[in-house]
Amino acid sequence: MVLLRYLDVCLVLATAPFVLVGGMPTLGYVIGAAAWLLTRVGTAFLQSRALLLRDPRLRAGLQVASMMARVWLVALAVILARYAGGKDDGIMAAALVLAAFTVYFVMSFLTRGNPLAGAPTARSRAEGRPSAS
Repeated sequence: MVLLRYLDVCLVLATAPFVLVGGMPTLGYVIGAAAWLLTRVGTAFLQSRALLLRDPRLRAGLQVASMMARVWLVALAVILARYAGGKDDGIMAAALVLAAFTVYFVMSFLTRGNPLAGAPTARSRAEGRPSAS
């Protein structure tokens, strides 16, 4: 089940040899992959912090803020790849993050909810709340 939760990360990392061997735009791949992986880690961190909050308004606010920040950072990375490298680099970065997002989105449905939530915490079991995974 853990592999399904991180299948998008596996996709991003497994694509690297094909990009290098195939002579595809490397700068676009590196920028897109870095943006996806860094925002994935950041989102996981913020989601774990949000689950510890007792106030539902603060929890929802932190979760929405993490989602919106991720969208903006990934979009800015695609624009950066376009202007730092060229049109092909921008397309490579956009295609990579689109593929990674598609896998992430599908896996979030297959793993029932938030793929970043992980196993239920001791606190959620003690309070009788169902797990997010």
